[in-house]
Amino acid sequence: MLALLAIALALALLIWLAYRGWSILLLAPLCALLAAALAGQPLLAHWTQTFMGSAAEFVARFFPIFLLGALFGKLMEASGAVEAIAQGLIGRLGARRAMLAMVLAGALVTYGGVSLFVAFFVLAPMGHALFKAADIPHRLMPAAIALGTSTFTMTAMPGTPAIQNAIPMPFFGTHPFAAPGLGLIASAVMLGCGLAWLHRAQMRARTAGEGYRYQGAAPERAAAASHLVRERAVAAREFDPTEIARGAHAARQPSFMRAALPLVTVVAVNLLMSFAVLPRLDADWLAQPQWGATSLGAVSGVWSVIVALAAAILVLLATSWRRLPSLRETMDAGANAAVLPMLSVASLVGFGAVIAALPGFETVKQWVLGIEGGPLVSLALATNILAALTGSASGGLTIALDALAPTYMQLAHASGIDPALMHRVAVIGAGTLDSLPHNGAVVTLLAVCGARHKGSYGDIVMAAVAGPLIALAVVIGLGSVFGSF
Repeated sequence: MLALLAIALALALLIWLAYRGWSILLLAPLCALLAAALAGQPLLAHWTQTFMGSAAEFVARFFPIFLLGALFGKLMEASGAVEAIAQGLIGRLGARRAMLAMVLAGALVTYGGVSLFVAFFVLAPMGHALFKAADIPHRLMPAAIALGTSTFTMTAMPGTPAIQNAIPMPFFGTHPFAAPGLGLIASAVMLGCGLAWLHRAQMRARTAGEGYRYQGAAPERAAAASHLVRERAVAAREFDPTEIARGAHAARQPSFMRAALPLVTVVAVNLLMSFAVLPRLDADWLAQPQWGATSLGAVSGVWSVIVALAAAILVLLATSWRRLPSLRETMDAGANAAVLPMLSVASLVGFGAVIAALPGFETVKQWVLGIEGGPLVSLALATNILAALTGSASGGLTIALDALAPTYMQLAHASGIDPALMHRVAVIGAGTLDSLPHNGAVVTLLAVCGARHKGSYGDIVMAAVAGPLIALAVVIGLGSVFGSF
């Protein structure tokens, strides 16, 4: 009982202090050591061996994706490419379809590899102009942006380069396009449910005579400089928002087609690496100790995303380098933007490793694995709960898989479940309840849009939580009947 109390107390303290703006870099080891002390475990050994060992392993696996993803996002923003793509879609759809335009603009850039926070800061000013022209309450703008950037393109679309889609690959030996048919179905469910709710909310506001009323100054500038926003944001996604304002911006935008070319490169190269290049590679040498005694299946997914992002950066530099007035400063800002989020999520992973090593965790593990409905349901519930508690889809997902992935692989083998199905369920599960009020991405999005929890969070729940939960149930149901496809 004392061991379980230690785990509960450490989690509660982590959540409460993180919500109040304390740095995860301090909280994660502090709360981990508190749990270890209450459980009568050796403190220094858990800090230097358990905590740091797991955190370092996470950095070793995924830092290239954090680095290249943040660099690509910053270059896309500084070159004007993200703005050109968003304005191109908005111009084609017009104010009459303002809600759809915002959703699709966010979806296109994030599926192409642009960091979530970069999309927030570029889309929000456009959203204000568009919603004002369409006379739509600005309180609905965060939900529209969240639907396009934080749901299906993060967890469900086959091949998405989001870090959440990359995390299960070393554990399950899968690739970014795991369970593509189920991913497309889940994406359609999320998009359909979200758009239906936003249309309903817009019609209700129009009936009530509520229109666009925002009168404040540009909120994205204050959000980028906010210390509280930064501390909450860095553990939620892979970009430090303070780096948004650094580096010079392009004086003129590229054409829509030129701006979209790097996004197409990400998807095309990712697909080529996953299905044509790496499967034909003779990589038996990876089993040697000098390469970590691993296998191609354990690293090929991460390699695919790394090569895709690197290729997109080269294409962007080749086509838009003249539009980057301060290339070195911009690239430095992109690289710096990856560091704090990387270490923050790694610290959450280290915290989870200490919790999983405590005697009381075995009781928690048996409870999770004993949930009725089979491995898919228990896996979905485990990732949901941990993502909700940590306020981080990537942190919660890694903690769950670090502790439970070997067991789930054994259950999958015994039950005839394709690891690709486990991959897709785990990722979608992590992208549901992570969007609770304390989530850093939610806090940042509201600040960037100049909105508040009171007026906007209910619509965010319907667009970014309810829809993904329905999609998760659909994927589990179809996967249980038909398997992975």
